[in-house]
Amino acid sequence: MGTLVGHVAPGFGFLIIGLWHLFNTIKNKALHPDSYISLPWFPSKLLRHLELYAIMLGSSISIAMELFIGPEKHQPFDDDGTIPSYHLQNFEHSSISLFLFIYAFFTFLFDAFKIKLHPGLAELLAGLAFSQQLLIFHLHSADHMGVEGQYHWLLQMVILVTLVTTLLGLAYPRSFWVAFVRAFSILFQGVWFIVMDFMLWKPEFVPKGCRLNMENGHLVVRCMDEKSLHRAKALVNIQFSWYLAGVTVVTLIFYVIMTKMYGVDAEYRRVDSEEEDEDRLKKFDSFLDVGKGSTAIKLERKGVKQATPLVYVVGD
Repeated sequence: MGTLVGHVAPGFGFLIIGLWHLFNTIKNKALHPDSYISLPWFPSKLLRHLELYAIMLGSSISIAMELFIGPEKHQPFDDDGTIPSYHLQNFEHSSISLFLFIYAFFTFLFDAFKIKLHPGLAELLAGLAFSQQLLIFHLHSADHMGVEGQYHWLLQMVILVTLVTTLLGLAYPRSFWVAFVRAFSILFQGVWFIVMDFMLWKPEFVPKGCRLNMENGHLVVRCMDEKSLHRAKALVNIQFSWYLAGVTVVTLIFYVIMTKMYGVDAEYRRVDSEEEDEDRLKKFDSFLDVGKGSTAIKLERKGVKQATPLVYVVGD
């Protein structure tokens, strides 16, 4: 993940999975408001285990890119069999992908072979994967004090939200908002990974007073002085706030649209239709008094359909 492609690919993966979870979480709540139960993963009509296949495939590609395709020698070890310092990040990132693969693989096995287990094991596996992800980024061998460190520190906050909501799903499986925040945090992880990719390894986006340096086989943003570093970190914080606001607005709009499509709006349409039917029946059941000085005898409508009310007029 220490390169341009290394952040865009995982970011795109988190983004897609987050959108998939948001879609299904909102849809399930709208369709089953009284019997809603959150799920750690969502089957697809096209292919039941599509989400788990995607996680396994993405994790495998990430590991291959980090350890075999990306390195110049197409293997991550030194000539003496040790891990060189410039490949430490590759092993750290591939470890994150490995735990995500373990979660998806065993969750797939449990469901495909209908193995009866205690409820919540999939959530525990997902929680373990996010715990390991948080630990790796907290103890990352990359720069902790510079601009990249600020991006990683903010990323840890998002991962922590994902971890906490994943574990809360065990205690509160019927809580829609726990599942909603979890899906939102996964989505925002993807957004922030992609933002990091462009802001840290594209020279045109490097903050004023800073530049890209090649250090230990990796490009690192370095600032000229303390003032430039302080400004660059402040810009990272502002970026985080703005992207969080933007993703929140888009998510809320998506929530309203989904709710109207699958739940609340459909109920409103049913109620409105019933009210319109009642109004029509009231108008249909209204009778006019016919004839001057006459007494109108109204015959109450007994059928569902009748063209006009029958009126008998008693003459003068």
